[in-house]
Amino acid sequence: MVAMTFLFLCFWAAGVHGDLSRIQVTLEPDRPSVRVQLSHTASLRCCYSATRGAVETTWFISIQTVNSTYATQGVDRRDNRVTVDGGNLTAAGVMCHTLILREARLNDSGLYQCFLNHSALRHSVYTHGTFLQVYRPMVKILDISESTKNRILAAEGMLLMVVVLLHGTMMLCKTNKLNQLKKKRVKNEENIYEGLNLEECCSTNDQIQRSLVQGPNQDVGNMIMEEEIQLEREALNERGEEKRVGEE
Repeated sequence: MVAMTFLFLCFWAAGVHGDLSRIQVTLEPDRPSVRVQLSHTASLRCCYSATRGAVETTWFISIQTVNSTYATQGVDRRDNRVTVDGGNLTAAGVMCHTLILREARLNDSGLYQCFLNHSALRHSVYTHGTFLQVYRPMVKILDISESTKNRILAAEGMLLMVVVLLHGTMMLCKTNKLNQLKKKRVKNEENIYEGLNLEECCSTNDQIQRSLVQGPNQDVGNMIMEEEIQLEREALNERGEEKRVGEE
């Protein structure tokens, strides 16, 4: 009796387990990212293969919040811009679901995933997902063609070369002018000393230097001698007058 009960329980457990695992889902690789211009149409797709049954598919989007966390929410199928197909089975037995988003907005950017669910699945499954990036196109201030840009760059290069050549030429002219002035100055100095006797110049220079060194002392001595001579002259004049008065 115990053996029969044990066998019954084993068969029951095996039957339940086989019923729950009768559907197996294998995820196919998704496109990692899609970049779409603002107000254009975005097309996203998720693919998987399932055995022995159909799987319910729901589109979800994960968006970044203010505090840098991601919040997952279902795609609003009531939006007129959103179109979701019922799935297409390929020849290889792969089921693909497509989400079409028209007139994409900046807040539509996020990670789009398919949520796979069935009562026979042990755990619900999310596909790998595709990140949708909606960008605003850069506005050109000047709409210039590539040929025009190339001509402008060539003209800038020529102008730069002309400026460099002019600056170099001016510097060379200035250097040559300075060299000529130096040569002229040296030549004038040489002309000044032409025809002069170096020995006479040296002797004259020595006399001038000697007079500059001895000049103050000689002037003092000359002054003293002149004063003495003047006093002697005055004394002789006084004697001569006294003598003249005595004779008279």
